[in-house]
Order: sequence, then structure tokens, then C-alpha cells
Amino acid sequence: MKKTVLWASVLAAGLGMASAAQAQTKVAIGISGWTGFAPLTLAKEAGIFAKNGLDVTIQKIPQASRHLAIASGAIQCAATTVETWIVWDQAGVKTKQLFQLDKSYGADGMAVRGNIASIKDLKGKTVAASAPGTAPYFTLAWFLRENGMTLKDVNIVNMEPAAAAQAFVAGQNDAAMTYEPFLSAVRNAPQSGKIIATTLDYPMVMDTFGCTPAFISGNEAAVRALVKSYYEALDMIKADEAKAYGIMGADVKQSAEQFGASAKFLRWQGPAENRAFFSGPWQEFSGKAADLLMEIGLIKQKPDIASLADTRFVMGGGS
Repeated sequence: MKKTVLWASVLAAGLGMASAAQAQTKVAIGISGWTGFAPLTLAKEAGIFAKNGLDVTIQKIPQASRHLAIASGAIQCAATTVETWIVWDQAGVKTKQLFQLDKSYGADGMAVRGNIASIKDLKGKTVAASAPGTAPYFTLAWFLRENGMTLKDVNIVNMEPAAAAQAFVAGQNDAAMTYEPFLSAVRNAPQSGKIIATTLDYPMVMDTFGCTPAFISGNEAAVRALVKSYYEALDMIKADEAKAYGIMGADVKQSAEQFGASAKFLRWQGPAENRAFFSGPWQEFSGKAADLLMEIGLIKQKPDIASLADTRFVMGGGS
């Protein structure tokens, strides 16, 4: 009964009140089909954004070009990995991270052929990974560095995560960097190879949500509503997981069960987790990430880390 009342109230608030729509703040958000971003889709489809005064458009944009959409004004906000904001900043696209979305617990990984026993065996081999400036490319660099190697030790073929996984299962390339829900395609095809390393072995993939400084300064109430809506989406998942998984899975052409199988490899981050993250771990990781980005030539200098986030909205000052 509790679940029914919750869903009924949310849907009624989100789908009704047409007259209030004109007062809603318009905001366009760029994301990918990554499982960790799915609560944003849930917040839109279940009417949570609308209930909180937001007219949200969600656009699926490859990570490699998401910052270009920000620069053009096509979108005002985006979701991406922590280190990617650093790359965008160095490219002249100024943004501020507002809250943490998720942490990967095995949802990002490296698939290799069965005859490859360790990451060090990849020397001279071909690895499919997204373009420089993306999470899979950075993850590959991180995995290699942790094993005493560099990107120069492998041959990289640029493929987006879905294509990298599909090509690997089809027998192409010696290894592939991908993430959920595409990593499960490899998990479900053991004849193609094996997953040799994930973020359980190397915990270094975490995602945040951010917007342009202009949008934040001109729409602080809307920013508070974005944070609130994300947390309410997480509450909805807890209240009726099956229905929420069904909505989020449909967006990436998965059943609720398939989506749940992907979701178990990550953790969405609520208010307490956000406060803890931005109290030190975010700063520490961003510094380490910037060092690696300099090593692999994606940025020329280490940025002022503090300038890359506006923590008021998760630490209490923005609400």
C-alpha cells in the first residue's frame, strides 16, 4: 500500500499541473547509457524533476563530445567521471561539480582473451578503448600504471564502450575497456574471454553531476531542485526497486532484471555519502587523477582543484 501511494503521489504531481509548467526552469543534461546515471532518467520519467519545478531534457551524448555540447550551449549540465571534468576545464569548458552520482564496484573493467594471464601480458597487444579524455581511456591508463606499464606499451583502437564490448565478444581485439551495462555482455559470453580487472581491483571510477557556472549562479533554486530530485530518485528505488529498475532499464533496452544485474556492480550516492565524499576523498582523488592526466599528456598543468566544484548544495550552504 505504501509503494502504491508513493508512486501515485509522485506521478500525479509530475504529470499534472500543466499550468505550473510555464514556471519550471528549463535545463538540458548530457549523459550516456551508463547504469550509474540511470536515476537521472528515473527522476525525469517518474515526474520527480517536474514536481520539483524543473523542465528537464536529457540528451545521450558520447563522453568524448559531451563538453562540446556544454560549450555550444546545447546543454547546461552533465554527468561524467571526476577526472573528465579536469580535462574539460583544461580544454576551456568551465564547469563545477555539484554532487556525486555513483561509485563503481566492478562496473568498469578490462576484458581479455583467455590466453592472457595478467595485465602485463598485454604488452604489444591491441586494446579497444574510447578516445582520450574519456573514462575507459583513463581507466586503461590507470590499470597499466598500477602494473608498471604505460599507454605506449599497448596498441589502442578507439571504440565506444558498447562497440568495444560487442567487438570483443565477436572475436575482435586482444582486450577491451568497457562498463555496465555493456560489461555484462562479456560476463555472459565466457567463451570470448574473461574479465581480468575491474574497479573492485582498482577503485578509481566515480561519477559526479555538474553545470556551468553561469547556470548555477543564475538558477540556484533549480540547482537545489536538481540535487533534491536525484536524492528522491534514490528514495524511489528503495521504495519500489522492481518498478524503478523497469523504468531505468527500458531507457537502455534492458528488462528490470537485466538492469538490476548491472546495478549490483555500483553504488549510488545519497546525502551522507556526498557529504563524506566532498569532505576529502574528492579532493584527494582529483589531485591523483590530475597527476596521471599530465603523465599521459591530456592536460598541461595541474588545475586549482577547489575551483572545479561547488559543494554548497551537498554540504548544507546551498539549501
